[in-house]
Amino acid sequence: MSSVDHAAISVGDAIPPLERTIGLTDMVAYAGATWDWHKLHYDQAYVAEKQLPGPIVDGQVYGALLVEMLQDWLGPQSFVRELEFSFRNLVFAGETLRCAGTVAEVSADRLVAEMTVVVVAEDGTDARTAAAPCRAVVLLGRADGPGGSPR
Repeated sequence: MSSVDHAAISVGDAIPPLERTIGLTDMVAYAGATWDWHKLHYDQAYVAEKQLPGPIVDGQVYGALLVEMLQDWLGPQSFVRELEFSFRNLVFAGETLRCAGTVAEVSADRLVAEMTVVVVAEDGTDARTAAAPCRAVVLLGRADGPGGSPR
C-alpha cells in the first residue's frame, strides 16, 4: 500500500488504477464473508443450465475494489464516507477488472472521486464497462472513521 501526500492532490489527478482477476475461489470467499450463497456465484452446473459462460461475480465486489483502490492510494489517514456505482454488465469468474478514476473535487479534508470499473480484454484493452458512473466521497486526515476525531 502506498500513500500520497493529501496536500499535493489536485482536481483532475488520476487515481492509480487497481487491476484484479476474480477467480472462483475469490468468489466463494466473498460469498462466505457476505453470506450471499446464491448459486449464480459459484455453481458451475447451475450457471451452465442458465446458459451463462460461468459463475457471475457478485456486483458488490466492484464496490470493494473501488474502496481498495482509494485506500491504497490515500492511505490509512482516509475514510471512504460515500460510495455510489451503477451496474452496466455482468462479470464472470476468471475475468480481470480494472478500477480507475480521477479527482473531481478536493479540499483540505475531503475528496470526491469519479471512477469506472471495466473488464479487461486479453490484449489489455477495455472489453466492456462493468460499473459506471462510480463516485466516492473520501474524508482526508482521518484514521479512525466517521465516529472519531480528525487528526
